[in-house]
Amino acid sequence: MTTIQTTPFEGQKPGTSGLRKKTKVFMQKHFLENFIQSTFDAIGGVDGKILVLGGDGRYFGKEAAQIILKMAAANGAAKVFVGQGAWLSTPAASHLIRTLETDGGIILSASHNPGGPEEDFGVKYNAANGGPAPEKITDAIFERTKNITSYLKLDVPDVDLGHIGTQTLGEMVVEVLDPVAAYADMMEGIFDFTALKALFAKGFRMRMDSMCAITGPYAVEIFENRLGAPKGTVVHEVPLEDFGGMHPDPNPTWAHELMAEMMGENAPDFGAASDGDGDRNMILGAGTYVSPSDSLAVIAANAKLVPAYAEGLKGVARSMPTSAAVDRVAEALGLACFETPTGWKFFGNLMDAGRVSLCGEESFGTGSDHVREKDGLWAVLMWLNIIAARGQSVGEIVADHFKRFGRNYYSRHDYEALPKELAEGMLDDLRAKLSDLPGKEYQGLVVGNADEFAYTDPVDQSVSQHQGFRILFAGGSRVVLRLSGTGTEGATLRVYLERYVAGPEGLAQDPQEALAPIIKATEEIVGIAATTGKQQPDVIT
Repeated sequence: MTTIQTTPFEGQKPGTSGLRKKTKVFMQKHFLENFIQSTFDAIGGVDGKILVLGGDGRYFGKEAAQIILKMAAANGAAKVFVGQGAWLSTPAASHLIRTLETDGGIILSASHNPGGPEEDFGVKYNAANGGPAPEKITDAIFERTKNITSYLKLDVPDVDLGHIGTQTLGEMVVEVLDPVAAYADMMEGIFDFTALKALFAKGFRMRMDSMCAITGPYAVEIFENRLGAPKGTVVHEVPLEDFGGMHPDPNPTWAHELMAEMMGENAPDFGAASDGDGDRNMILGAGTYVSPSDSLAVIAANAKLVPAYAEGLKGVARSMPTSAAVDRVAEALGLACFETPTGWKFFGNLMDAGRVSLCGEESFGTGSDHVREKDGLWAVLMWLNIIAARGQSVGEIVADHFKRFGRNYYSRHDYEALPKELAEGMLDDLRAKLSDLPGKEYQGLVVGNADEFAYTDPVDQSVSQHQGFRILFAGGSRVVLRLSGTGTEGATLRVYLERYVAGPEGLAQDPQEALAPIIKATEEIVGIAATTGKQQPDVIT
């Protein structure tokens, strides 16, 4: 064991999903080690503890895994379970933490961010419940990074992560696991695989785009090997360190190949995509795009068709920026519905307390209490199970949903790589005028209320302040603004736009056209184009 002297690095504050930086920042001498030692210290040390370790296969992941293993051993950890090749999707890691009853885990991923030597890397700690560390832990990690003076590490050769089996590192046991098998088994226990096999046997056509990221091996095993979908159903199925130059974010902008296929002639019946670490999803039908907020609502309305949820949902939860479409389902079904800040960790307490069994975020994240992370392939299988049970197409299911519950037209506009001071100054100006907005009219819309969202956790009563700005218009329309915590360069302003139409008319408009008055009203109130010089968002989803 070696004690290595070090000095603090600035900016090692974990965001909503751990610490994300450019890969070369993490590759600096001592940088990763400082953060890992700070994490170990913040959780009371790892002496005698058991951990899970793995990641999405991006560049520097294997090297980072070796460093973490040697540090865990030096800090007295009893055992670490590692995915073969240092691979584990984020939901698979959460599942292993829970089922192996470990003390937590470290996931090496920057989620949907690009990978490679010039791109992004990330590290996050998940607690013993399998979910992202709560704020009290991430705050403690950050405080420790400010005054760290040394870290512990074994000076030994690397561990063989290429072969399944058990080996030792000092006195610590390292068990290399198949990264796919346990997760695929879990999915088989949740869904009606017999009905899904019959669906594919009848000629149902699906396209799954894994975007050269971690879900490729999982998707091939589940859809092609276990469910009998034709070979080639999963495309971009081989995980690559740079994701093949792709931006592994499953939205219409970055999954453009899938979008073109699903909106073109002779489109498959169903399309889906997942992201870098496997926790996000995009759902499509032939000629039909399903927004993440609508997908959450449709799943909630049809969950009883899936074996694991046949007795009904305990409750539902959504992040504050996510549209209120699921709220309308919850009201109709008599379910509790919670509105939380952005970040999956806020759902963990609700699930652990048995208050909810379905959660979702507008940023293409959906999941349930089977794990404590959002889960891309789980969402895809939910849709397939619903399709098999209803005998309808994606388009027919969505149209029926809108007729029953009305439609929440919804879109997110991202303004990326803004100077941080400029973005924060613009929101400071908005904060100063919030109290003056109610009663004023913009583009024919009257402001009913305006605030800065704060959340009191109903389970532990912890309070999270400054979680985004809400401008609520009369009639159910609204705009939400917040700075993203997942970028690595500058600041990303996310603007969430929503308009409710009860129907029966007006349910088939183009979302951007339906939202045009709200877009214009937002510019009047906030002055995004006037302040940033950007006349259009960088990404629209």
